[in-house]
Amino acid sequence: MNEHDSNSTPPATTRRRFLQSSSTAVLGGVAAPYLGLRHSATGQLDSGTVRVGLIGCGGRGSGAARQALSADHNVRLTAMGDVFPHRLEGSLKSLQRAKSSLDGKSLAEKIDVDDSTQFLGLDAYRKVIESGVDLVILTTPPSFRPQHIKAAIDSGAHVFCEKPMATDAPGLRSVMASVAEAKRKRLAIVAGFCWRYDLARRELYQRIHDGQIGDIRSIYATYYTGPVNPIVPETQRRPGESDMEWQLRFWQNFVWLSGDSIMEQAIHSVDKIAWAMKEEMPIKAVANGGRQIPANGGNIFDHFSVVYEYANGMRTHLGSRQISGCYNENSDFIYGSKGMGHINGWRDVTIQGDNDWRYRGEKRDMYQIEHDELMASIRKGEPINDGDRMVTSCMMGIMGRMAAYTGQEVTWEEAMNSQEKLVPDELDWDMSLPVAPIARPGRTEVI
Repeated sequence: MNEHDSNSTPPATTRRRFLQSSSTAVLGGVAAPYLGLRHSATGQLDSGTVRVGLIGCGGRGSGAARQALSADHNVRLTAMGDVFPHRLEGSLKSLQRAKSSLDGKSLAEKIDVDDSTQFLGLDAYRKVIESGVDLVILTTPPSFRPQHIKAAIDSGAHVFCEKPMATDAPGLRSVMASVAEAKRKRLAIVAGFCWRYDLARRELYQRIHDGQIGDIRSIYATYYTGPVNPIVPETQRRPGESDMEWQLRFWQNFVWLSGDSIMEQAIHSVDKIAWAMKEEMPIKAVANGGRQIPANGGNIFDHFSVVYEYANGMRTHLGSRQISGCYNENSDFIYGSKGMGHINGWRDVTIQGDNDWRYRGEKRDMYQIEHDELMASIRKGEPINDGDRMVTSCMMGIMGRMAAYTGQEVTWEEAMNSQEKLVPDELDWDMSLPVAPIARPGRTEVI
């Protein structure tokens, strides 16, 4: 299981090797002993080694592990888990070749992973956590995130978790409970909403919150791009390949695994809307969406248009698309009574209006900042917890998807209390996983 490793075609996973490592995974936590770092009387961590476990060894997981190993001088990668052997092996090799952004030295000396701490299977997450890690990196497909977050927090481990944090409302409610438990245990949860850690965007939103563009009147956010993972016809399934293996290889194309493109990718734009609004949540949403390019092997939409309405009547708009050969844009326009804040994709961050401004400050890798600040908070005994805002941003995404799928106006309460459960309670490599039909607005019901 991995995130953002979409275009590689793995060698067939052998049934024998897989079954040696896993049979059935049940969604829920584990009660594992926690071999935690020691704190001083002031609550600050000593200089002990921070042991990191990676769960989900795709491209994003490998990148996050490299950043974690670069965030502190005394940190070690001690365990890794995935369902695909070639991805775990490839990730380990790439990390052993990588250099630290901290001091330019090889990361190989920070990797203490051997055959006994490489775990395969749907229960690999549990084995990584039980190995005694202090911090887990969760970068599997998002459907597994509630299960993995709960297991990590129950064990007493700090968490870095990629977005989104669930694909359905029941899963997100589980994450909410884990967030509360993490606060009680004083454990860090840093979310992969990476733009929150970008220096230019931090200054922009701080200026907006300080009133530089006046009262916000509306927001328009775009995420127009090509497909993350082109849908492959089911006729190209390998002989004997199970439903689970087939769907995990192309997980972005299946709603139960990815949450659809609004959750897997455009959720960044949703999160920036929430950021601008100081985490005030909309009261309802209406949306359009559908599948323009035939999906013979998946069940996600390839475009969304969502309007979120707030208690004061203000509306914000999200437009997203994943279709090749079209106009691409990933921007944010925040319109206020005294000006406009503008994020021009990966480029300029500006304010135009009564007080013009352009970011000209320091430029640093936001992905590295995430891990630098996470590690520093653990060392200081003042753990960062992004839990509340990561949950509400994800719920905004689910709310928008529900509105688009059904063609109905969906309230915040309906989304938060939704009983639509996309992820099976029990997962097995050989289980039957029929692909649900693509949603049909006007016929698909709000659940």
